Amino acid sequence: MSSRNEKLEAFGRLLDVLDRLRVECPWDAKQTNDSLRPNTIEEVYELSEALISDDQEMIKKELGDVLLHILFYAKIGVEKGNFDIKEVCDTLSDKLIFRHPHVFGDTKVSGTKEVEQNWEQIKLKEKGGNKTVLSGVPMSLPPLIKAYRIQEKAANVGFDWDNADDVWDKVDEELAELRYEITNQSPHEAQEEELGDFLFSLVNMARKQGLNADTALERTCHKFTRRFNYVEAQAHATNRHLSEMTLDEMDALWDEAKAQE
Repeated sequence: MSSRNEKLEAFGRLLDVLDRLRVECPWDAKQTNDSLRPNTIEEVYELSEALISDDQEMIKKELGDVLLHILFYAKIGVEKGNFDIKEVCDTLSDKLIFRHPHVFGDTKVSGTKEVEQNWEQIKLKEKGGNKTVLSGVPMSLPPLIKAYRIQEKAANVGFDWDNADDVWDKVDEELAELRYEITNQSPHEAQEEELGDFLFSLVNMARKQGLNADTALERTCHKFTRRFNYVEAQAHATNRHLSEMTLDEMDALWDEAKAQE
């Protein structure tokens, strides 16, 4: 692996490349925070996909793309006279030191659970930190991730189920309420509300088991897509369209796809 000096040299080279692009490339020169934001979101999702796939070459590439955006925002910050990448790094270092008193101070912790609980308490105390426990959860997060983070933050201040059986009881309760609303053909809004409660309880159950519902669902989506693509490819190989096949025929191809995995 690279030495510290080699890493710093590579970082400096990247800053130089970006400085030149900002001046000499018409596309780079016209970018703003607003124009970059949608691309940044896309890059983060691409990194997420690479991480789920555990594709090391792709992870390396996507990390570079995300890093480019971080440096680009810092470059724009310099141009506006607001901040530079040094201030970004210093602010992050100061925050990490402040939030890890068990590493940089005299605080003693018994394990990761206590670290997480201390983390939330510290964030409420620090200058410019969260004003409330849940204010640190961006409302723009995808719902599954948002639900996990809300529950996690609430749990870190003690608002949580005592044991797994209580969580399962809640899941069963919410499923029964959802089934009741659907069976009785309640208004759409009522059914949707109960569906949301049920999904929220499932996310909570997963969290208590150390599972991430968003990751689990993402992997299932990948699995379904992979198998369905196989079914479609086999249909095309016989010059047939899926709409021309029976469900039994498609199920048979689906089983073939499962057997090959």
